[in-house]
Amino acid sequence: MSTYAFVASHHTVDLTTVAALSAGASGVPDVLAADIARQLGVKGAVVLATCNRLEMYVQLHVSAHVHMVRELIADSIAQTSGLDKELVNTSFDVYADEEAARHLLTVASGLESAVVGEREITGQVRRALAAAQAKAQEDGVPLPGELVQLFEHAAHTARQVGQHTALGAQGRSIVSVALDLADEVAEKDWSTRRALIFGTGAYAGATIAALRERGCTDIWVNSRSGRAAEFAAKREVSAVPVDGMEQGMAEADVIIGCSGGSDPLLPEQIPAGHHTILDLALSRDFDPSVADLPNVELITLESVRLAAPEETEESVATATRIVESELAAFVSRQRSRTIDSAIVALRSHTLDVLDSELEKVRNQFGCGAATEQFELAMRRMVKSLLHTPTVRAKKLASEGRAEDYVQALETLYGIQVEES
Repeated sequence: MSTYAFVASHHTVDLTTVAALSAGASGVPDVLAADIARQLGVKGAVVLATCNRLEMYVQLHVSAHVHMVRELIADSIAQTSGLDKELVNTSFDVYADEEAARHLLTVASGLESAVVGEREITGQVRRALAAAQAKAQEDGVPLPGELVQLFEHAAHTARQVGQHTALGAQGRSIVSVALDLADEVAEKDWSTRRALIFGTGAYAGATIAALRERGCTDIWVNSRSGRAAEFAAKREVSAVPVDGMEQGMAEADVIIGCSGGSDPLLPEQIPAGHHTILDLALSRDFDPSVADLPNVELITLESVRLAAPEETEESVATATRIVESELAAFVSRQRSRTIDSAIVALRSHTLDVLDSELEKVRNQFGCGAATEQFELAMRRMVKSLLHTPTVRAKKLASEGRAEDYVQALETLYGIQVEES
């Protein structure tokens, strides 16, 4: 069993492509849960989509099928997004097993983010796992334990980095850097500015919290899906009426896009006046040509990426060491789980054979003293025979060769080792 990570991020493709890929990935969980994927050996998947990346972690029973699984993913994204399939295919880097685990631990710790050390990504990793578990429960097929353990360990690693380094200590995030940029161009100050937020998701909630930290109290929420009133009430901010979007924008000093769920607003839809617009949505809330309007300053994710402060080399180096240490602990633990399952499988198989043969002896010779002595001797012999393969299993696991042992059991005895 192997874990593969298919990764498209701001490090390798532009953010517009990342957004298009993410928009096209809505059907990927269903594709990877379909019969054809199951036949290729797909046991489960977790999709992580943020404003800077689209990543899919896939547990695959037959490693030789990884290229066919990649084709399934590319076909689905290309058909949904309208992107050329070749562009989709070349947008993804692929990591396997330990490298996939290292990548996720690094991402969850904020080391791969546009704003290094940002803490938002940790919550996004947790939510990605929760969504995959809910999908698996709906389909009646549990998410593989190793995938769950990988994502849980990634969140644990992020906490260790947060506790033992200065990364994230200043609360830097995509939102905070964007608000810093807004400060440089917007009129008034935060205590007197009116902020309008597009969206009602977790990202919008984090933005409200960031605005309050800066002293902004006049906060409004707009939702083109009609969820603004309920969302605003829970957070004690104001909701724009369903038909009041234009007026809401006209009265706002700072407009923040956190939705990305509808077609981007065009220049002619933006009311006249001075506006600072922060487009932080995964897929744009505002058309880029809005930047050409007079008296409008448009701050995008690309602006944030370029303006993001660099963390100290010492903090990054310490965080990287923590990631490597936690990766080693995770890999060691997974090897132990695999080899323990293999040992149990061999023992169970051997004892089943023994019990079957002993039952034949009892049926033929009865249950007298001689039969009991024979049974005792046979059990001692089987215990002795199991000792060497058990010791050998532990040694192979310590060398990172647990899979060799598992494959040997399947080849010699037809034993299928269940994943823990």
